[in-house]
Amino acid sequence: MPVISRFFGIVVMIYYKDHPPPHFHVRYGEKQARFTIDTLTQMDGDISPRVRELVLDWAKQHQEALAEDWRLAMNREPLKPIDPLE
Repeated sequence: MPVISRFFGIVVMIYYKDHPPPHFHVRYGEKQARFTIDTLTQMDGDISPRVRELVLDWAKQHQEALAEDWRLAMNREPLKPIDPLE
């Protein structure tokens, strides 16, 4: 599980050779969700509205880095850590 960022108990991951569309995975406790990188739309999952808001705030700040990590993951190259939300 390639973790690219952690903040406020939220863990953000991008999996190697995952399926399109480009997206990232979020885990908070036992809850999980997936978000597209291009539109930051929640694809599925059951995280709380507060966690969703934090994830979207973070993702908006790091959308380019998320896209770069997606490209790296598809090429099975090492992912770059992304700064947490502060």
